[in-house]
Amino acid sequence: MNDELHVLFGAGQVGQSLAQRLLAAGKRVRIARRSSQGIPPGTEAMAGDAADPAFCLRAAEGATVVYHCMNPPYDAAVWAEVLPRLMRNLIAAAGRAQARLVVLDNLYMLGRPQGSRIDELSPISPCSRKGEVRAEVAELLFAAHRRGEVQATVGRASDFYGPGGAATFVGDHFWPAALAGKTVRLPFDPDAVHTYHYIPDVAAGLAALGGAEADVCGRPWMLPCAPAGSLRQLVARFAPHLVRDIHLARIPGWVLGAAAVFSPLLREVNEMRYQWQEPFVVEDSRFRARFGLAPGDADEAASATVAWAQQHYA
Repeated sequence: MNDELHVLFGAGQVGQSLAQRLLAAGKRVRIARRSSQGIPPGTEAMAGDAADPAFCLRAAEGATVVYHCMNPPYDAAVWAEVLPRLMRNLIAAAGRAQARLVVLDNLYMLGRPQGSRIDELSPISPCSRKGEVRAEVAELLFAAHRRGEVQATVGRASDFYGPGGAATFVGDHFWPAALAGKTVRLPFDPDAVHTYHYIPDVAAGLAALGGAEADVCGRPWMLPCAPAGSLRQLVARFAPHLVRDIHLARIPGWVLGAAAVFSPLLREVNEMRYQWQEPFVVEDSRFRARFGLAPGDADEAASATVAWAQQHYA
C-alpha cells in the first residue's frame, strides 16, 4: 500500500464500488459518512456529518484526493438547501488539505438535449428545479477552482444500474417485482433511447480522474458508458442470467399526474420525465481518448447485476 490517502465522502451505490477499486490499487482509503455501517473492509471509517465544516476539515486532513459522492434525499427543496452547503464544505476541506476534489454529478443541469448528443460541450440549460440547483452548485465548484481555492474536476453520468444500485430505477422498485415474475411498471417509456451508466464503470472513471495529471481539473468529463439503448434492451440482457423474462409496462402519464398529487417522490420523478421523451445519449469519446478507459463487457455487467439483486433482495 502506498502513502496516498483517498478520502470518500459518501459510501452509497457508487462510493462503495469506488472504495473497493482504490483499495485494489493499493491506496489508503478513508470513508467519511454518518454511519460506519457497510464500510468495505480495509478502509478507515470516520463517522460524522458532512454538513459540519469542521468534520469535513478533519476527515480530509492528509488527503491526496477527496471524492464527493454524496446525494441527499431526492427532493428539490432539500437539494437547494443542502447541496451548496456540502459543496462549500468540501471545497474548503480539499483546499486546506491541498487535495484534488473529484465530484460525481448527474446531467440535470444540461436540460433537454434537443436532438444533440450530450457531452462536455453541452450548454448549461436546466429545465427543472433540480437541474437549476445542480447548475448553481457546479458553478460554485468551478468558480472556486478558477480562484485557485481548490483543484477540482467533475465526472458526470446518466442514470445508474448495477451492483449496489438500490436507489436507481433498476433497484428497489424494479427487482422485487422482477424476481417474483411480476410486471415491472415504470414512470417512463421503457423503449426510449437512453444512456444507462453501469456503477463499476462510474467508479472506474472517478478513480481515473483522481489519479490523472493536473490537466483534467477545471472542467467536467462524461464518464465511460456503453452505447445508449432502451431499458427494455438492457433488461433483456438480465433475462438469461435470471432464467426468466422480465416484463415491463409504462404507467400512463395521467395516472402518474394524479398519483403525484399525493406522493412527493412521484412529483420529483415527474419533473425529470423529459429525459425519456427524446433520445438521451451521452457521448464519452473525450474520456475514452484521454484515459484509454472503456466500459466493461455488457453481458458481464448484466450477470453481476442479477447476482447482486438475487442476494440483496432475497
